[in-house]
Amino acid sequence: MSGADATGGTGAADRPRVSVERRGHVLLIGLDRPEKRNAADLRMLRELSLAYGRLDRDPELRVGLVFAHGDHFTAGLDLGDVMPAVTDAGLDIVPEGGLHPWQVDGSSLTKPVVMAVQGTCLTLGVELALASDIVVADSSTRFGQIEVSRAILPFGGATTRLPRRVGWGDAMRYLLTGDLLDAEEARRIGLVQEVVPEGAAFDRALALAERIASQAPLAVQATLANARLALREGEAAAEARLQPELVRLLTSDDAREGLAAFTERREARFSGS
Repeated sequence: MSGADATGGTGAADRPRVSVERRGHVLLIGLDRPEKRNAADLRMLRELSLAYGRLDRDPELRVGLVFAHGDHFTAGLDLGDVMPAVTDAGLDIVPEGGLHPWQVDGSSLTKPVVMAVQGTCLTLGVELALASDIVVADSSTRFGQIEVSRAILPFGGATTRLPRRVGWGDAMRYLLTGDLLDAEEARRIGLVQEVVPEGAAFDRALALAERIASQAPLAVQATLANARLALREGEAAAEARLQPELVRLLTSDDAREGLAAFTERREARFSGS
């Protein structure tokens, strides 16, 4: 799989670290440093941020699909490149026009993200999964939040999202030991939603992304936003927004199209307006 923007340059050091390709209403975002098992250097982190910014801004894009070129999703951070860039204020990976892929800086992506993983998926890869909405893993995948073995802590959201996703005990089991877990264990605890045969994760994730993209975009985004509001501010805050959001959506062209499609017994053709 190759992205439309992953061309140019004279070698691995010169070409982009992230491929970006539009497929209908889906934006394919591919980690593209397979010669380093997709270890993330600063360039990859910033290119990933720009891809998320594009997904968020473009009204024609409805869903993101994050995947990786090669045999492995990611070996984690390229510590030799990234650690020297950490200042007293932290690590700046969001250039102008970007959006933080892990959304631990107060930002929030307004579009859903489906993720396909394979092979090794360590540290920031696990946290990217936690920041995504649906994760499909092929049966070869091995996950690991191994920062404690490198004398640092997870700083991309695992300390807050993993306990919420899988429960305190299972989260601490892997956060505090740095032990790896396989795809079936990841599904058991809720880190991933589907496990598929080796080599099938991308196609299954794309099918899910395209299914989401076929739904009414404003309704998808409102549903996502309300669920996230419940997580961040509590159920009462989310419940208070339900009726106003319903009233807003009912005034949309898509709501009228949805009713017409139901009445005429045909597939709806949503415009996102």
